[in-house]
Amino acid sequence: MKPARLSSDDVTLAVPAERVAEETDYTRPFDNGYHFPPKYSWQESTKQGLASFWKFFTTPMGAFWTFYGLNVVAWGGMLFLLLCNAAPAMCHPTCNDINSPRRKWVEWDSQVLTGLFCVTAFGLAPWRFRDLWLLMKYRIKGQQEGLLRLAAIHRSWFRLPGTEELSPDIGPDNLPADVPKQCVPIPQDKMPNTPLTGVRAPATKVWKMDFMIWCMILNTLAQVGLCGIMWGMNRYDRPSWSTGFLVAVGCIIAMVGGLVMFFEGRKVKRIEGVPCSERDLQKLAQDKELGILHYNNIGDKKPKKKKQSDPEK
Repeated sequence: MKPARLSSDDVTLAVPAERVAEETDYTRPFDNGYHFPPKYSWQESTKQGLASFWKFFTTPMGAFWTFYGLNVVAWGGMLFLLLCNAAPAMCHPTCNDINSPRRKWVEWDSQVLTGLFCVTAFGLAPWRFRDLWLLMKYRIKGQQEGLLRLAAIHRSWFRLPGTEELSPDIGPDNLPADVPKQCVPIPQDKMPNTPLTGVRAPATKVWKMDFMIWCMILNTLAQVGLCGIMWGMNRYDRPSWSTGFLVAVGCIIAMVGGLVMFFEGRKVKRIEGVPCSERDLQKLAQDKELGILHYNNIGDKKPKKKKQSDPEK
């Protein structure tokens, strides 16, 4: 008698990222019963990602940012290929001749990219200078309110000093009067939610807020310089190094500032947890019945073994 064949959904549920023989400290739920979302197969993850992207794309802002991103990639890719001399047919009479098709297309591509970069550099400028104003209130005037408002704005990744000592049940819906004011963002309803794991993330170093804000401000200022060079001078008089330098500076500092927010936000999620959907809870329950246990961390990954130091050394 042939065994019954599993459906595609059953296969997805029955194939774990890594089978764990028995429950360990790495797979047990937290004391409050919380468990991180399980890891899915790459097919299911791809399906989920495409569904989420389509949901985002069908919104006005989603369609706008998708179109914007495709333009940046297309024009940026073309400029990269031109700079690499990937089109020898455009090198007439020579590749570096100011009137060659290659040099003309390099100019046109650079002009388009300058306009595209203005969307983020100038479109987000009001919020960036708002953050700078609040930072200066804290740094120069010594007003704690500035930092408290910044903590509310960036609550997804920034944790105020002292909040790691607060009770895990304190949140925007449960804020006792005896909580220190320096631990409560302004407005109070922007207080981080109670940690799902029952463990609070440590306080974020304040210099990282300074660093992130200044990166974004410098990105806007670099774009001002790029616009002045590109639109205030023609391609015959413009210094050859200026465009590449300003584009590189603007992109790198914005990327570094974004990475600070990304890694700090991921650090918070690793400790405080991320919400589980109904689908996640169902998979955890079904896999537990099948004897499949998931590591209780953000990536459902096997923790790395810590190297033990030699006691004789």
